Amino acid sequence: MERRKFLSLTLGALALAVAPASVRAADYRKLKPTVWSAKTVDVAIKNLYGTTTTIEKGVKLTAPKVASNGGAVPVNFSTKIPAKTIAVFQDANPEAAVCVYSIGKYDVTDYSIKIKMGKSGTITVVVEGQDGKLYSAKQTLDVALGGCEG
Repeated sequence: MERRKFLSLTLGALALAVAPASVRAADYRKLKPTVWSAKTVDVAIKNLYGTTTTIEKGVKLTAPKVASNGGAVPVNFSTKIPAKTIAVFQDANPEAAVCVYSIGKYDVTDYSIKIKMGKSGTITVVVEGQDGKLYSAKQTLDVALGGCEG
């Protein structure tokens, strides 16, 4: 390896190690435990945000119309709205909440996740804007094989 290449890689790695991490993690299971035990999407949204009123625009959600296996349903969502949080809910499992992301000023708001769904249902993504409003998108899908191999 060339000396200059080695030095630039070493200095780059050192800079990354010393730079402060901008990762903020809020433990929503401790902060808002009723969100995670809610049986319906509306109750989970109300327990997280205090209201269920959303504006259905500004959020892009894509998932397959038919999922061949409910054990790993690919879900992609994004927004250009300046956001505080992004939450994912579904109505196919006993508990409605899937995940909540805290969003920083410079965070990327384009996600690809896989969720487990025991049966056909609707996925809902809610974005809490920095303006205090809630924005959402929904998509219904059919599950051919349940998430518990059923």
